[in-house]
Amino acid sequence: MVGYAPGEQPQEGQFVKLNTNENPYPPSPRVAEAIQDAVERGLQLYPDALASEFRERAGDVLGVDPDWIMAGNGSDDILTIVTRALVGQGQQLRMPTPSYILYHTLAQIQGSEVDEVAFTPQWGLSPEFATPSGDPRLALLPNPNSPTGTVVSLPAILETAESLPCPLLVDEAYADFAEFHSVDLVAKSERIMVARTLSKSYGLAGLRFGYLIAQPQLIHEFRKVKDSYNCDALSVAAATAAIGDQAWLRDNVAKVRATRGRLSDSLKKLGFAVIPSQANFVWCRHAEQNSQQLYEELKSQRILVRYMKYPNWQDGLRISVGDDAQIDALLAALKSMV
Repeated sequence: MVGYAPGEQPQEGQFVKLNTNENPYPPSPRVAEAIQDAVERGLQLYPDALASEFRERAGDVLGVDPDWIMAGNGSDDILTIVTRALVGQGQQLRMPTPSYILYHTLAQIQGSEVDEVAFTPQWGLSPEFATPSGDPRLALLPNPNSPTGTVVSLPAILETAESLPCPLLVDEAYADFAEFHSVDLVAKSERIMVARTLSKSYGLAGLRFGYLIAQPQLIHEFRKVKDSYNCDALSVAAATAAIGDQAWLRDNVAKVRATRGRLSDSLKKLGFAVIPSQANFVWCRHAEQNSQQLYEELKSQRILVRYMKYPNWQDGLRISVGDDAQIDALLAALKSMV
C-alpha cells in the first residue's frame, strides 16, 4: 500500500506556512495552565482511559450526554477506530471525491474497497452516494469538505443517512469555521456520527486530540477497538481547558473568517478561480498559470501552500488561512508571478 503523505512540515528555517490548515494563532491561555497543572499532579500514572473530564466539559458545550462522546488522538484516530470497527476485508468504504486523501489509506489498511462517488457540480451529494448498491459498511463525508471548503446541507445529510445501507460519519474537522454543524443530527438518527478535532479551530494541531459524537450504543462498541490509553494526560487536560474557553474560540473564528474573505477576494483580483469556502483554507486555480509551478515558485521564496491533484478532476492550490502578515506575504509573492 501507499501510506498517507501529510503536508510538508519543515523543521529548519523560517517559512510562511500555509499548507496544512493549522491555526495561525496560539491556543487559549488556559491550555498552558492546564498542562502545567497536569505536570504538577504527576505523570507516573496512566491517564483516564475514557477522558472523562473532557467528555463532561465537551458535553456541556455541545449539549449532549458524555456517554455520547469518545475521545481520540486527533480526529484521524477517530476515523481509524470507526473504520476498523465497521469495515472488513473485501467490503466497501464509501466516500465522495474529491475529498480527504487519508480515507483511501484507511480503506487500504482494512483491505477494503474504495467506493468513490463524485460530488455534483454544485458540490452536493449525488443520488448515487445514497444508493444502497454494492457492500458499503461505512460512508465518510467531510463537511466542510477538503480540499474545497464546500458544505452539504443538514437536510441532505439526514436524507442521505436514512437512504444509505450503512452508518454515515460526518467528518467536521473544519465545522467551527462554517455556518452550521451536524451535531444535532446524531440524536435524530443512529446512522449519523460526527468526528471533531481540536487541531484547527482550537489551535492544537501539535497536541493531537479529537472526539466522536455518536449514540451511546455505538460508542460502547467503538471503545472495544480503540487503543487502551489513546489520549495522554497532558492532551486530555489541555483539550478540556480549550473547549471550555468558548469566548476564545468565537474570537479566533471571527479573525480567521475575516482573513479568509480578504484572501479569497484578493486571489480573485489576481485572476484565480476560488471556490467559496466555509473552512480555514481556500481552493484556487489560476486560469493561465500552472498550479504546480506556482507552488514551486512560492516554495523557493519560503512560502508553503499545498499543491494537490485529483484523478478525474483537476489540480490546484489549497491555501490555509494564516494571519494577516502571512497572507500579505503570500499575496505580494503571487502578484510578482501572475
